[in-house]
Amino acid sequence: MAQLYFYYSSMNAGKSTHLLQSSYNYRERGLSTAIYTAKIDDRFAKGKVASRLGIDADAFLFDDDIDMLADIKEKHEEAKLDCVLIDEAQFLSTEQVKQLTDVVDLLHIPVLAYGIRTDFLGETFSGSAALLAWADKLVELKTICHCGRKANFVIRQDENGVPVKIGQQVEVGGNERYEPLCRAHFKKLVW
Repeated sequence: MAQLYFYYSSMNAGKSTHLLQSSYNYRERGLSTAIYTAKIDDRFAKGKVASRLGIDADAFLFDDDIDMLADIKEKHEEAKLDCVLIDEAQFLSTEQVKQLTDVVDLLHIPVLAYGIRTDFLGETFSGSAALLAWADKLVELKTICHCGRKANFVIRQDENGVPVKIGQQVEVGGNERYEPLCRAHFKKLVW
């Protein structure tokens, strides 16, 4: 039975690596996958999901304008899909998450969505909030703070490494801009 999974964490927990491994496992068994990533995230290359471990795969792009159900249904009709994997799922809209529930419920294709739960101020992304509400399975991927505790928050830093406390919710970046922290260290730096 197909289900909608939401794999969430702060940064640097291995979400993209897990996604790429899951896709590989399907393909190794002769099954077909479609990988999607946010059009806004072009850190590595447009249309690529890349892991810090050095592995990558081609991906279809999504933005606010794409109807996920229609797009996946079209690809499924062209060539049967056995699984859909979404990287940077926090950038999905609430409506797109609902469309992914239709992919599961109507097309019977499992969907594995990977994303960050909260932004640099500890606020939930709309895509993450919808996935937390609508997903069949929630799986937390863990990483650690510099103190060794579980990091479930992330801070944004300026070019001098100083924590940023205001700004747009979405600003794409990697280790040069963001750092995963435990709640205690997050509160010290952001509150």
